[in-house]
Amino acid sequence: MVKIDTNLVFLVSENSRAKIKEMSSVLKKSSQRLKYSLNLLEKEGVIASPYCIFDYSYFGLILFRVYFKGGYISEKDKAEIIRKLGENPFVVSMYEMTGEYDIAIEISAPNPSRFNKELRKITSLIPTFTHYEIILNIVTHVYPRWYLAKNPGLGDSFKEIIVGGDREKKTFNEREMKLMKSILENPKIRLTSLAKKSSLNIKTAASLLKDLESRKIIKGFKYIIDTNKLGVSKSRLFMRLHNLGPEREAKLMEYMLSTKEIVQVNKTVGDWDMEVDIEALDKKRSRYLIMQLREEFKDIIETFNLIEFYNYYKRAYLPMNIFQEPESPAESKPKSLPDDTLKK
Repeated sequence: MVKIDTNLVFLVSENSRAKIKEMSSVLKKSSQRLKYSLNLLEKEGVIASPYCIFDYSYFGLILFRVYFKGGYISEKDKAEIIRKLGENPFVVSMYEMTGEYDIAIEISAPNPSRFNKELRKITSLIPTFTHYEIILNIVTHVYPRWYLAKNPGLGDSFKEIIVGGDREKKTFNEREMKLMKSILENPKIRLTSLAKKSSLNIKTAASLLKDLESRKIIKGFKYIIDTNKLGVSKSRLFMRLHNLGPEREAKLMEYMLSTKEIVQVNKTVGDWDMEVDIEALDKKRSRYLIMQLREEFKDIIETFNLIEFYNYYKRAYLPMNIFQEPESPAESKPKSLPDDTLKK
């Protein structure tokens, strides 16, 4: 593989809809050269599967994360499992880990009852998925991959994105739903194609897209990055916290934001209170950051666990089922999860 321009990877990964002309101006390189470099990055699989960051909480959805243990033995088994998981319209993300967990999925559902139903479908469809742990995601903080930006000031225009939390459910009209479905299916779709697929004129489509962004329904467009091909060490730190007052929590989140190798933080309910995704150019740096974090916040970190993150197979922030016909009231009525479902 040829030498990778990490500045270009940074820019395009933080905005998959960025125009080549704009990136050319920022990087001081010709559009032709950048176009060639981008095609090479896609061909080599360094960047793949663009996705749109929707704030699912505005749709009245809840995000559950399920970690499966011992789900497969061979690569053939894994490929079949990924295929089956991908067919479930409630599964928004799938990724592989190395260590205690094998496959993790994220399910976006309107209530715990629906989540439980979909999880039962998955475990029935994949009999090897008998051992798993469930985490309820409260809110996610997505940070730019500042560690990739080598030029000073290159990342100044990119900010933290917060998804989830306690938000009031919004209602969307038919035109907005059509447009969002088209973007979910193809985040890089051109405006002319977006207008045509959404049965809108270009001016209306552009106006609706801008409005959804200004209302923070759509919060960004990114790429899945193959950190293995970049030689980047990626891991997820699971933390159980205690004695966490408002001031210490604010300090902790400030620390997360200021550490350029921390790319995502999930506040959760379950076996862990927080999940921290760390990407570093080498494992030594990753180890140093974890030790520093533990030392700085030893008064609030009760226990922790670290698992290597291998690869994403799918990443999205909305399930396709929200564009289907609404369910009957009986189906959508919230219920509590049975105790034996919370951990297996």
